[in-house]
Amino acid sequence: MGIRSLLAKPFAAYIARQTQAWAARPGDTQRDTLAGLVRQAAGTRFGRDHGFEGIHSHEDFKRQVPLRDYEHLKNYIEEVLQGKADVLWPGKPAYFAKTSGTTSGTKYIPLSKESAPTHFVSARNATLSYVHETGKADFLDGNLIFLSGSPELDEIAGIKTGRLSGISNHMVPAWLRTNQKPSYKTNCIEDWEEKLERIIDETLPANMTLISGIPPWVQMYFDRIQMRTGKKIKDVFPHFSVFVYGGVNFEPYRAKLEDSIGKKLDSIETYPASEGFIAYQDSQVHEGLLLLLNNGIFYEFVPAEEYFSDHPRRLSIEEVELGKNYALIINSNAGLWGYSIGDTVKFVSKNPYRLVVTGRIKHFISAFGEHVIGEEVEKAMKRTQEKFPEVELVEFTVAPQVTPGSGLPHHEWWIEFSKPPRDAGAFAQELDQQMRELNVYYDDLISGAILRPLVIRSVQPQSFIGFMKSQGKLGGQNKVPRLSNDRKIADELSKFAL
Repeated sequence: MGIRSLLAKPFAAYIARQTQAWAARPGDTQRDTLAGLVRQAAGTRFGRDHGFEGIHSHEDFKRQVPLRDYEHLKNYIEEVLQGKADVLWPGKPAYFAKTSGTTSGTKYIPLSKESAPTHFVSARNATLSYVHETGKADFLDGNLIFLSGSPELDEIAGIKTGRLSGISNHMVPAWLRTNQKPSYKTNCIEDWEEKLERIIDETLPANMTLISGIPPWVQMYFDRIQMRTGKKIKDVFPHFSVFVYGGVNFEPYRAKLEDSIGKKLDSIETYPASEGFIAYQDSQVHEGLLLLLNNGIFYEFVPAEEYFSDHPRRLSIEEVELGKNYALIINSNAGLWGYSIGDTVKFVSKNPYRLVVTGRIKHFISAFGEHVIGEEVEKAMKRTQEKFPEVELVEFTVAPQVTPGSGLPHHEWWIEFSKPPRDAGAFAQELDQQMRELNVYYDDLISGAILRPLVIRSVQPQSFIGFMKSQGKLGGQNKVPRLSNDRKIADELSKFAL
């Protein structure tokens, strides 16, 4: 047993006690968080504009601070980008995290000196939760890798600016860097395919024990290793035992990843966003991710069906119900107020509060009033794959076909199979049946002959990689939307159709 694994167990026990303490008093923890945020930001431009001095409760806060997306907060962020201090949060941000917005172009999300460290600390605590529950810590003595964007940062108004994954790289403490891969020089390579080859050069001779990243890009890493070695990943990295991931649902990728690895292994799911580290998997036994109620974020939850209404309800943590979809709203120590991050979540436990991410509030299909969401298509695919265990897929996305060349309109499922179903027709029929069971509106449209059953469009190998490359979004933290209400992605993928 090495020094890291030896020290990790008592530290993990300490973190577990701390976590249990705040998780046992969720309402008080969140009320304390809101009071602290309002008090600290009362003297800022935003605080003065919204009467923070008169806010003493969540009800007061809701009256004073409207819901916003990036566009409606942009005038404040523009002032910060011009070098002004005390705009959204005391002082100036420590960093700007750059993200790609569909309507806003590039978005600049502030990270304050208070909020920035929580990204590393939360990732660390996710790992320590695993150590505490399982007693496994030997993996900490080996090499670990996080497949991420470049850590090279630009500056705007004296504020360091870059991708969140690159910023997070700067927060890794010195004691952990000695067993971190890849090297800083390799991590700075911008071209993903060139970077991947250099990462493989560095990791092939290493004792890799923990690998972290978004599943489709980790799969690409595994595929390239297998092309070089002709071996399963377990034979290349015999001590690889923990997979850490976030950003997408793992289930659609699980079968292919486990086939590439050659064995099942433990995984830890995280829910980081540029706006804050929201949750992590704290148990290998219980479903869902532990919502981080003490992380400098006061959460609000808008029932998904009310999100686009004029006066949606804004619920606190104590008001949520199990099994319902909510748009996630954050108020944070980075200066984001009434801010919709665009995700929908559903609670699966209240003791402690654990959730699952169900999709994006703007990513749905409702071309015919069906309002199909990401959770439904992923669950339908998972259930169908269970009935067709030979099937492995690389990636998929769903779009409506409103004006087909013949026949009724339908949903098109664009799928890249690594191992296709033996009976494609039966697979499509089962997938459609699962969708009908999961979405009553879709079922009504099929029963009423408004829609025909879904159609699967298979695409060539490497199609989704080719698509992402054509969009300038290959690698890093980029991911393919699971579904959309238009045909922009589908029309691009049609170039790769089999």
